[in-house]
Amino acid sequence: MNLSDSQTGGPVPRRVSAMEAVLTHLRGAIERGAYAIGDKLPSEAELCRTLGVSRPVLREALRALQTMGLTASKTGKGTFVVALSVEDPTFGDYTAGDLMEVRRHIEIPVAGYAAQRRTPEDLDRLTHLLERMEQETDTTSWVALDTLFHLSVAQAARNPVFRRVIEEIRDALARQSAFLNELGGRREQSDREHRALLDALVAGSEHDAVRAMSHHLDRVGTTLTDIVRSAHTPTAADA
Repeated sequence: MNLSDSQTGGPVPRRVSAMEAVLTHLRGAIERGAYAIGDKLPSEAELCRTLGVSRPVLREALRALQTMGLTASKTGKGTFVVALSVEDPTFGDYTAGDLMEVRRHIEIPVAGYAAQRRTPEDLDRLTHLLERMEQETDTTSWVALDTLFHLSVAQAARNPVFRRVIEEIRDALARQSAFLNELGGRREQSDREHRALLDALVAGSEHDAVRAMSHHLDRVGTTLTDIVRSAHTPTAADA
């Protein structure tokens, strides 16, 4: 059994990472009932050997299972199943549902205020950040730039309360961003959405900025929903 080289189906297949393949396999096993609530997953060494993947890849998949709320890790004891279906992923201290609710109520009006109040320095900073994002190939670096971009939009709104709120959820935003990029292939689409927002800020259009941020958060929400609801797709490893 080897999950290190998989592809999704469809007219334009998107190459699936080894981590995604492992996650799909383990999530499917849990949702099919191969493991009951309270059961311990096989050891990392055993899973690496069985699935034919490296330990770093396996650990990424195990972290994703925990984010989805399917498992919990107990130091020195292993990983245990705590749920049989995905309900609401958790990013740091916040669930996806709570995070998205706050983002819609904060970041959409923030975009409108930023379009009215941004300075040339704000636009220079956002332009530089987005150019770096569009050229970045490392996921971790891209995620850091992504959160900084959203923080800089809040700063451009010239209201310290908005910036403080984004600072408070910054870690959760980074975790959510990494999750969506790894499992939803969101990076290029997100870059385009950020570009539309920046164009609106440059033009000073409150209407277009609000619309661009609304669209961006809609796409984030849709991708989250797709990941949560995705049915287990059998692979050769499940045969």
